[in-house]
Amino acid sequence: MTIKIGISPIAWQNDDLPDITAAYSMEQALEESREIGYTGVERGQRMPKDTDGLKAYLDKYDIALCGGWCSGSTLVNDFDDEVAAIREQVAQFKALDAPCIVYAECSNTIQGDQSVPVNDRPTLSRDDIRAYAVKLSEVAKWSTDQGMPVAYHHHMGSIIESEDDVNWLMEYSDPSALKLCFDTGHLLFGGGDVLATLDRWGDRVHHVHFKDIRPDVVKDVRDNRRSFLDAVIGGAFTVPGDGCIDFHAVGKALKGMHYSGWIVVEAEQDPAKAPPKEYSQMGYDHIKDVLTANGLEF
Repeated sequence: MTIKIGISPIAWQNDDLPDITAAYSMEQALEESREIGYTGVERGQRMPKDTDGLKAYLDKYDIALCGGWCSGSTLVNDFDDEVAAIREQVAQFKALDAPCIVYAECSNTIQGDQSVPVNDRPTLSRDDIRAYAVKLSEVAKWSTDQGMPVAYHHHMGSIIESEDDVNWLMEYSDPSALKLCFDTGHLLFGGGDVLATLDRWGDRVHHVHFKDIRPDVVKDVRDNRRSFLDAVIGGAFTVPGDGCIDFHAVGKALKGMHYSGWIVVEAEQDPAKAPPKEYSQMGYDHIKDVLTANGLEF
């Protein structure tokens, strides 16, 4: 049972809020991530698009591709259209030995719209999520058959945000096809119970995001009807060990479920308030402490 520690470059290069990270480069993100000790990085939009170019880029910094975001549209697409939309990414990630694509439904998400409060996200009924899960399972099975697992990322501002949403998606989807990208910060921000959800769906967890939250900022975002992007700028998210989540308890749960795979720091915030290398070092050190204390090899 071995854990690998990776990071998303979003602290240095925010794809949704490029202005706040304009003073930083993707090259700096990879160089500093590797200096800290991270051995993998999730794909960012400002990395080379072609497979050979991306491989050479990552090899230059001696860092692996440990997954990456996939904007899905299964809710509105039929099977053939969705497969066509993700085929290139699936093939690229397989060629580069990535552990999964990190899939989220984006056809109607409001996560990137700063004019819409995160409270006003689209929601589906249990029956609607059941129907969505059936469609998504077909797409996930296709990708899995290509050799690339699909790990679903529950995300603020989207149709799968709350603990109930996650429960229903997992309950009605094909367990052999659709896996879970378990994100501590998004689950707690969405009102969910981190440990209860991890305990319930531990056998479906294929990828883990360690993200902490600052509850006072989250409360302000909820109470004053701010957007998801406002939450990011305001500092709702931070690295593990800098917020309120008990990652030692999460580590104990991962040990109990014999988790083996990547733990990825994904903590987007304003670099003017939280210098990326300093905070990424803090997150890495905390993860090492958590893994060591819980007897997890890394």
